[in-house]
Amino acid sequence: MTGGATDAIVATATPSPIQAGAIVSRRRFQRGNVIIRGKTPRRYGMYREDVLQPNGTFKRVRRCVLLGPVSSMSERAAWKAFQPYLDRVNTAAKMPPKSGITLETFVNEWRTNVAVNLKGSTSRAAESHLRAHILPKLGGLTLTEINTKTVQAFVAYLATGGRSKKTVENVLLTLSSILRKARAWDYACGSFSLADITMPREGVKKEQRCFTDEEVGKILSAAPEPFGTILALTAVLGLRIGEVLALRVSDVDFSRKIIRVRQSIDAATRQVQAVKSNASSADVPMPSQLEGRLCKHLQTHDGKADLLFINRRGRPYSANKLRAKVLHPLLVKLGIPRGGFHATRHGATSALLVDGATPAVVQKQLRHSDPRITLGVYAHVIGDQQRSAVENRSVRIEQYAVN
Repeated sequence: MTGGATDAIVATATPSPIQAGAIVSRRRFQRGNVIIRGKTPRRYGMYREDVLQPNGTFKRVRRCVLLGPVSSMSERAAWKAFQPYLDRVNTAAKMPPKSGITLETFVNEWRTNVAVNLKGSTSRAAESHLRAHILPKLGGLTLTEINTKTVQAFVAYLATGGRSKKTVENVLLTLSSILRKARAWDYACGSFSLADITMPREGVKKEQRCFTDEEVGKILSAAPEPFGTILALTAVLGLRIGEVLALRVSDVDFSRKIIRVRQSIDAATRQVQAVKSNASSADVPMPSQLEGRLCKHLQTHDGKADLLFINRRGRPYSANKLRAKVLHPLLVKLGIPRGGFHATRHGATSALLVDGATPAVVQKQLRHSDPRITLGVYAHVIGDQQRSAVENRSVRIEQYAVN
């Protein structure tokens, strides 16, 4: 096999994808060679391939692939079998990923192009993680330096500072999301997987504050309107306070006795936004007592505003102001331990579980996207079936314990 003949065959078999006027990549176009080796002669394809290294550079590696025995494979057939290997390396010609940029520099780019499109609460949480934890510790490192070992040391630093496991997980999710976007934009990044990180142990969990039915009844009896109706919606239906404050008049369907949950109010900006998840957008039943409250409230509604609850300026209520100026003073006056609006949602869920509602029913009412959320948050609730099972077994044991 002569060099001239080989070049002629290769030139015909692998046309260059680079057109006139195009920017030529640093990675060279591969023509390859077909050679014969071994005591039992076989044809091999030889070529070189640029392999991406962890630091964002490419290393040229020599490749050798077996094509077939000389006795049953002609040179032309060998080149035909070799062609897919050459096509793969030649059509994959890309510029190396951008490297050397620090995390802090990339975060500025991320803020401009990504954070502005996020939900307000999501963006604020990410900014809090960046400002308090991520940038002070990792901001000066290049993206390629942020690997599993670096992140493990970062987790140890967070844990020793007294942060809970949940806080550490949330910070890592923010970091992981930002690095995932960096890779999508062709930046060279270190290898980092959440699955490879050893997380801190869970501490003693603080019991969730749940308003009891008695406590809610006392609050409603002393609450001024429309606060009483607002609280009743959260306590009876388990709605989030932002969802209640974003209810429209058209969301109350008296004919079907349902309330449509379709939007929410951002706590910081008081802007109407989408609900927390797709599962949060749903219809919930309207009991007769709540129907009476809503009918009475609509008699005082001006009929011009789209929202069901508005303040004297025609704007949505602020959940933070309602909590500080109405709910908490009422709790002090009634001698009820302090709790927020979410304590009414917890109370609604606990009551459903205690009354024997299945986890599937509770999940649907609370509109959790995953039943594990329902069971995880409210695992402390002891329902009637669980209590009966323990009582029955205790009776049997005591019967056998009689002398």
